[in-house]
Amino acid sequence: MSDYTIKNVKADVDDMAPQFGLGGKIEGRFAREPLGCEKLGISYMRLTPGFRVPFGHRHAEQEEVYLVVSGSGRVNLEGEVAELKQWDAVRVSPPVTRAFEAGPDGLELVIVGAPKTAERDGEMLQGWWG
Repeated sequence: MSDYTIKNVKADVDDMAPQFGLGGKIEGRFAREPLGCEKLGISYMRLTPGFRVPFGHRHAEQEEVYLVVSGSGRVNLEGEVAELKQWDAVRVSPPVTRAFEAGPDGLELVIVGAPKTAERDGEMLQGWWG
């Protein structure tokens, strides 16, 4: 493997949301594998205005940081809801259940997670936010 990789997250990384029936409401691009990351992952997520992710999720091992690059919204962290605006960064410990909701202008996030974990590290909780 090369000592570096360059990929365009919007052009070179597939949007996975349509595979889960969420196309048109959310865009989710997971660049860990396309970049060949060995110790971390990076993803891009965009929510349309007013859309709330219909599930929460948590991890067994992976810590994540969510960076709001545009728009605004809210994050629900174990039942505690916080407002988010552009350039807010949210660090979340692995076992904390989290979910996002976009504000009136949508919500665009870059997500970084480490360490690289097994494929089944994450747990989805349908209807978690309510």
